[in-house]
Amino acid sequence: MADSAPVPTSPTKASTAGSPTSKHSKSKSPTSAKTSSPKTSSPTAAGGRDEAQDLAAAHEAETTIEADPALAGPGANDDDDDEAYGSDDSASRASTSVSSSVRDYTFENNRRYHKFREGRYHFPNDEPEQEREDMKHAMIVNLCNGRLHYAPLENPQTILDIGTGTGIWAIDMGDEYPEAEVIGIDLSPIQPAWVPPNVKFMVDDAETAWVWKPSSLDYIHIRHMTSSIRDWPTLISQAYTALKPGGWIELQELRFVLGCDDDTLKPDDPVAGFLNNIKEGLAQFGVNLLAMEKNPDNVREAGFTNVEERIFKVPLGVWPRNTKMKTVGLYNRSMIYDGLQGISMGPFTRGLKWSPEEVELYLVGIRKAVHNSGVHSYLPFHVTIGQKPA
Repeated sequence: MADSAPVPTSPTKASTAGSPTSKHSKSKSPTSAKTSSPKTSSPTAAGGRDEAQDLAAAHEAETTIEADPALAGPGANDDDDDEAYGSDDSASRASTSVSSSVRDYTFENNRRYHKFREGRYHFPNDEPEQEREDMKHAMIVNLCNGRLHYAPLENPQTILDIGTGTGIWAIDMGDEYPEAEVIGIDLSPIQPAWVPPNVKFMVDDAETAWVWKPSSLDYIHIRHMTSSIRDWPTLISQAYTALKPGGWIELQELRFVLGCDDDTLKPDDPVAGFLNNIKEGLAQFGVNLLAMEKNPDNVREAGFTNVEERIFKVPLGVWPRNTKMKTVGLYNRSMIYDGLQGISMGPFTRGLKWSPEEVELYLVGIRKAVHNSGVHSYLPFHVTIGQKPA
């Protein structure tokens, strides 16, 4: 958190939300609807909700994902299959689009970055990146059957979302818990203007001294922060202090190491090599991209009880047989494909000292590899919850 009081954001305008696709990429992406009811399963590609598919998808996400035999074989490419997996109503309950603030930014390699605590976060905050972040939210909500959280919340009054990004999760939580105050903090003031009346955003740094009073929060949510946080034990310890007795912390993080349950992922896989390069680049700044593996231990050591961890499998691409898992995989593939340039430039040029031209040349092969449905790979998604003793 900032050494002084957090700075409220000053968003400019908002418009009707559309699909989280990038107009700069040829990769087709699933669309997301504007609204949906809480805790419902997402529709199938055919447009109606298939409970059997949802149940099967939920089981496969935590066990083994069955591959679609129609996309089997080395070098299988699914470029022409994207249209089969369409919109879903559980992608977001946010009713407004994200419009970026006109202040607090800098430019590097033709991408826009945050100005507050400049250099702390190595990924852009411009419109293409915001679309990618919203796509990532849609992917996770689909994976979790519409659930925004796994902590068993009972009438929470004050909710803190650390690293809120576009604010899409905080907005959805504000809709789901209208009696609660939901506060989203981030280094970038890129959240929308039109939000539920119980939701607000602040510019703040979670890795400096916290301004939240001890025992003042009911629930702290931290998601997709592995690529940013340098000191997880301290962050979790500060969360413990700020939570009320009986309050919950929840950490939701992707582990950027490809998994595979058959022999289709080879040791020299280009995407696996790309993720390893990202890890090495961020390591130069003290960021451990695999830190979530220690989250359960860090949560316990901070004093939390009732600690639980669940690990889900997020397929990369549309290779699963299950229709819902195809949609999740399409989100994942589109999220990575559309974001390759933004994901890479910071870690590669700042950390690995590559030139921008070297990065762009390298990404040509990665873009092709991302579309290879002959590789049945996935990213593990870790969900850790813990409760402060009453």
